[in-house]
Amino acid sequence: METLIGAALIAAGIVIAALVYGRARPAIATAGGPPPPAPPREPEKGDLQRRQAELEHSAERTHALEAALDRRSADLDRREAELERRELHLQAREGEVERLRAEREQALERVAGLSAGQAKQALLKDVEDQARHDSVRILRNVEEETKRDAERRVRSILSVAMQRLAASHAAETTVSVVQLPSDDMKGRIIGREGRNIRALENLTGVDFIIDDTPNAVVLSAFDGVRREIARMTLEKLLEDGRIHPARIEETYYQAKSELESHIAEAGEEAVFEAGVQGLDAELTKLLGRLKFRTSYGQNVLAHSVECAHLAAMMADELGASAKTARRAALLHDIGKAVSHEIEGPHALVGGDLARRHGEPEAVAHAMEAHHNEVEPQTVEAVIVQAADALSGARPGARGESLEQYVKRLRDLEQLAARHDGVDKVYAMQAGREIRVIVEPGRVSDDGMVVLSRAIAREIEQELEYPGQIKVTVIRESRAVDYAK
Repeated sequence: METLIGAALIAAGIVIAALVYGRARPAIATAGGPPPPAPPREPEKGDLQRRQAELEHSAERTHALEAALDRRSADLDRREAELERRELHLQAREGEVERLRAEREQALERVAGLSAGQAKQALLKDVEDQARHDSVRILRNVEEETKRDAERRVRSILSVAMQRLAASHAAETTVSVVQLPSDDMKGRIIGREGRNIRALENLTGVDFIIDDTPNAVVLSAFDGVRREIARMTLEKLLEDGRIHPARIEETYYQAKSELESHIAEAGEEAVFEAGVQGLDAELTKLLGRLKFRTSYGQNVLAHSVECAHLAAMMADELGASAKTARRAALLHDIGKAVSHEIEGPHALVGGDLARRHGEPEAVAHAMEAHHNEVEPQTVEAVIVQAADALSGARPGARGESLEQYVKRLRDLEQLAARHDGVDKVYAMQAGREIRVIVEPGRVSDDGMVVLSRAIAREIEQELEYPGQIKVTVIRESRAVDYAK
């Protein structure tokens, strides 16, 4: 605006100067000096009026612009003042709100007797208690539903078990009973805080069942050798009268060595009963171990002797070698005595054992072919197959449920034994518990927790079983020194 006004004033000054200069030129010429140039043509009167009107119009526009700028400046000042007033009003309102909030908190604290922090903690505790209550209610509902489902499954399992009569087979072949002179001996067998019975179970891998049965202790295990060692150990302890962990361990190893001689005697009796001569002493001992093995509920040693008689009779009828058939039939299941130590089908394992201990090739071949792992090439091999089928197929000879039960327990032990640092594994409580004894130098206390969890997860993934299986890992450290 100021620039426009200045320009207009300058233009007006120039016009006035031109007019004054034009009038003064004739006077300068008359005073002397060089003749002035020819004067320009004077503007006409109409041109001057027009220029003057333009100047006046410019001045009016300038004044109008100045008035508009003044009005806008006043309007801006008014708005700025209004904003300042509103800002002050908002600040006052915020202060009032803060004051009212503080007064409300103070009033609430006076009424409740709690500070704001305490009230917050109380609220969080209430929420936590409510959440815990809801979770417990949901958990109880899930447990009740699980129990109902478990009861339905248990009824189904029991009905199938009763129909197949598996209980009688299991009771006859997985349980031994040791008679006690009096019920007072039960307390001594258990020991203070159960240390004696724990030592017995950990050493033998047999479940010692001490209940209300008068003057008796029940030994339960699927492995007949273990159960026999436990029976002999307990009987020796009862005769001696001294029952404590150190004496239990000593007696256990005595019974274990004595059982080896019993096994050899059982093998010799079987060889004599079957009418076989010249059998290697190692094969005789392995044959004796079959006394404590069962196949589908049938005693393997009795089955082998029975097969030897049947094979000899059929060979005589067919004109084949009765000696070869008798010998192969007696030894056909000998691979089962070491099947838990050597990988492979028991028929092939047995044939390899027979060859290594000097048996003829005809005998080894008939042993390998009795389950068709090898194609039968001789009449004697076919006779051994028939004898095996006849002995197992007679009424009451075998019960499939027991064999599945024993196989499940054996698989359970093998699954746990494949972990590093495991020394011994025992399936207890009819497969409801598995006890794993580790080497203290290779497995730490923290490693025990990891090992038990790993075994439990593998059991869940690889085995099928009813109910649940408890995995117990035992680590025992000993320090031994000798005074000389």
